[in-house]
Amino acid sequence: MLATSPAFKENAAHALADPSLQKALHRTRPQNPAKRAAAVAALPEFEQLRDIGRDIKNHTLANLDFYLETWETNVLKSGGHVHWASTADDARTAVLEICRKAGARTVTKGKSMISEELAINDHLEKHGIEPIETDLGEYILQIRKEPPSHIIGPAFHLNREDWEESFRKVHTHLPADRVFAERKDIMTEARELLRSKFLAADVGITGANFLIAETGSSVIVTNEGNGDLTQTLPRVHIVLASIEKVVPTLEDATSLLRLLARSATGQDFSVYTTFSTGGRRAGDLDGPEEYHVVVVDNGRSAMVGTEFQDMLRCIRCAACMNHCPVYQTVGGHAYGWVYPGPMGSVLTPSLIGVDKAGHLPNASTFCGKCESVCPVKIPLPKMMRHWREREFERHLSPQSVRTNLSLWAFVAQRPALYRLATRIGAKALSLLGRGRGRLASVPFAGGWTGGRDLPVPEGETFFARYARLERSKRS
Repeated sequence: MLATSPAFKENAAHALADPSLQKALHRTRPQNPAKRAAAVAALPEFEQLRDIGRDIKNHTLANLDFYLETWETNVLKSGGHVHWASTADDARTAVLEICRKAGARTVTKGKSMISEELAINDHLEKHGIEPIETDLGEYILQIRKEPPSHIIGPAFHLNREDWEESFRKVHTHLPADRVFAERKDIMTEARELLRSKFLAADVGITGANFLIAETGSSVIVTNEGNGDLTQTLPRVHIVLASIEKVVPTLEDATSLLRLLARSATGQDFSVYTTFSTGGRRAGDLDGPEEYHVVVVDNGRSAMVGTEFQDMLRCIRCAACMNHCPVYQTVGGHAYGWVYPGPMGSVLTPSLIGVDKAGHLPNASTFCGKCESVCPVKIPLPKMMRHWREREFERHLSPQSVRTNLSLWAFVAQRPALYRLATRIGAKALSLLGRGRGRLASVPFAGGWTGGRDLPVPEGETFFARYARLERSKRS
């Protein structure tokens, strides 16, 4: 996926002017927060569980080398194969080599954000292997040649009529009177087409929500069952996972699973939670002959020990974007790469560079909602501030921004001057907006008023009010 993160402002403007996208966002905006709130309310120990999840991930990251080695040992014991990939190129090469050895012509895929990060589909197609997305949302996006806009609901940005239009363009066998009035109609059509693909595939590729060091297992969660078909029907199963997906024990994995579905979709558990450990053994009724795991670093180990290490706790639930006012206004494609929303605003600069993704940590109101709903308590606003600092230090921010920040810093470090400036500014704005309540334009503030009105200050400044209240307490 080509990164367009440097064009975030243009992407956002396009998103705001897209009536179809805005319709989809308006329809879905309240749903996930409400579902999560209900699921959390039904589990009294949820906050305690968040602490447990955070501590599990922190412990694992502090001992990452040990748990990855332990996990590899147990994968090999179960007859599986482990492929270590330092870079995206290494991972693509490993996947292609496994497919070629299997003589693969078609590959079925479960939903996997790491596969999007690696652009696996494009790489396989380039070498004559057909990848087939089997998740309903990913399948429609493959038809439309679009990337996901959400890490849990990839087709978050589409409306029902968009699905029907895409199906009719590609599924040429459809009669004109075929109705797609409900979700089940869409699912039925996709299921009928994909059934033969599942049976014919030579290789199945899935992601992994967790890798369990204790058993050498990989875990996936789905609501459609396509992941199970992808990893059990083909002769070869390839798991794609990044290094931070490892957890120490089965108990740790189940603790995190209790957080994952509640935070993501408001379910107690996803419909399917599948543990895979090696290939088919004697006496097994199904399963692949070969089990391969491609473990991807791609910049993550460089985050360990830095102020961005906490980002590696992420369990990809999407709660942060489901509650983010910026994401909920512009959608996921505006962020211009694989990972959108607050988690993407921290992770993307780490993976592709702040020079390409510097707009993302600036696309935040810092309302703090993302951190308050994160199941493993990742301090996302703090890390976005760190990226803003890095951007400033490297002189990547516009000169006008740097000049204005320097001017503000000069005044802010002189309390008497700051109080005087705020009193004068508030008074001037009050005079400009007298009788109107808001200002549509303000000299030297076009960057603000170009997209929103500026409320007219009422009454005294914060400093003056604070001082007055403190005096009244003492009197």
